[in-house]
Amino acid sequence: MPILERASGLVFNRDFFAGYSPERINPGDLEHRLPDIVKVTSGSTPEAADLVDRVYGSVVTAGTHKVGSIRVAEAAKVIENIQRDVNIALINELAMLFKDLGLDTREVLAAAGTKWNFHTYRPGLVGGHCIGVDPYYLTYKAQAIGFHPEMILAGRRINDGMAGFVARDVIKAMLRAKLKMDDARVLVMGFTFKENCPDTRNTKIADLVRELSGFLDVVIYDPVADKDAAHEEYGVSIAQELPPGPFQAIVLAVRHAAITALGRERLKAMLAPGGLIYDVTGVLPPGEADACI
Repeated sequence: MPILERASGLVFNRDFFAGYSPERINPGDLEHRLPDIVKVTSGSTPEAADLVDRVYGSVVTAGTHKVGSIRVAEAAKVIENIQRDVNIALINELAMLFKDLGLDTREVLAAAGTKWNFHTYRPGLVGGHCIGVDPYYLTYKAQAIGFHPEMILAGRRINDGMAGFVARDVIKAMLRAKLKMDDARVLVMGFTFKENCPDTRNTKIADLVRELSGFLDVVIYDPVADKDAAHEEYGVSIAQELPPGPFQAIVLAVRHAAITALGRERLKAMLAPGGLIYDVTGVLPPGEADACI
């Protein structure tokens, strides 16, 4: 608003006004679309807030939730993302601990999930903009006023480090299987930041590929990804048809429907003798992968 005031010569909240409604679209989700998600609305004056609320109310059948200020609306948006980030970070840390303890994380989560108030999250790589970037807006603001947000930053550190953990764990699994590591080919299946959408912004699969590429010959397959955007942003080539094997390891990195539909036998047929499948996101049913987070 100060920039618009300087450029226009107009006075904010006298000559022009502002309205704000934070984004709540979930990429790749065909069930929760714009009309089906309650819309938080706000404005720079009560009259502006009423106008914005009426506009969204005319198209959002799920209804609106008008708040008292733009700052409240933005705070609500960012903590929606932070809550998921911190919860996933907790599960990621538990997954690393359970691996050291020799426990199957998915089996532990399934058992805990039988309690009515247990909130189920899966371990994995947290990319994209909403969860992977937005929390830093609030931590920046917090630190600017002298507040140190310990839990939020701890969650970010854990989730940002998961790609390196997975890469090391894949290599450990290959070594335990006594696979020949010289010139070993690894197929990473999936490159987008989440399943069934083409978006590769801030995908942590890029970090996983970078870590693995220091030791192995990595091939990337993703039938959904915007391969041109991925090449421009990360300098990687993505196959959109299944590449020919054999591979010493297959890393199931993104739970695209097209990848899930392949099934264990089709995947096994692409492996070299003794090769293994490492399942990052639960593409295969429990027990069907050779290794997982």
